[in-house]
Amino acid sequence: MTERVVPEPQRRRRKPTKQGTVLSEQVIVATALRLIGQHGAAALTVRRLGAALGADPSAVYRYFHNTDDLLLAVADELIGRAQHGLTLTGDWRTDLHAIGMRVHAAYLAHPQAAQLAAHRTTGRDHETRAVETILGVLRSAGFPDHEAVPIYHAFIDQALAFAAQDAAALALPPPARAADLAVWRVRYGRLTPATHPNIAATAPLLITDMDRSGYPFALDLLLEAVAARLRGQEEQPPSRREH
Repeated sequence: MTERVVPEPQRRRRKPTKQGTVLSEQVIVATALRLIGQHGAAALTVRRLGAALGADPSAVYRYFHNTDDLLLAVADELIGRAQHGLTLTGDWRTDLHAIGMRVHAAYLAHPQAAQLAAHRTTGRDHETRAVETILGVLRSAGFPDHEAVPIYHAFIDQALAFAAQDAAALALPPPARAADLAVWRVRYGRLTPATHPNIAATAPLLITDMDRSGYPFALDLLLEAVAARLRGQEEQPPSRREH
């Protein structure tokens, strides 16, 4: 793609495509998300996207500078889906838990796209709204800015890292995923106390626990650590809280 993006009023298509679709940035992003889910990263080409839209591939140039620009829009769409319907309660821990689980679920709903998008910074509307929301939750809870920022950083990186890892596992071909999970039962479940006493003692728990995401527990651990820092802030004399 080349730098041909035109302003919104000038790029609106009056006539539908061959498939009856009226092009828009939202339609293109949704189509790209569907294609990535069906065919993986290789689907993100102008030719394939144009065919799916029933339009000349060059039409995509009017909405996105290049394929990376389109990928950032896809990444931002996942962030937007994570926020859809979110209602804050005013309790910082409840709200952060809800946000984290929503991010994780939104990415796992599109595992192929998550692998391409979880590590990207979009600077687009959905992402900036998410950053504003999370920082607002932390600042309203009483964290000073020099605490709120690194907590935000740790919180969102944890959510996205688990989302990317769990998405990668979901995106594996079913036989490979089943084989990976079977290792805990076939290999670890048969180790003996004589050679591996700690694994042998915990094998039944390992077999069960490794079959699910570690994110909910990790999120709880993080939020408990954050709560401890907040308690520490509250216990300090007022003159020291901003230092």
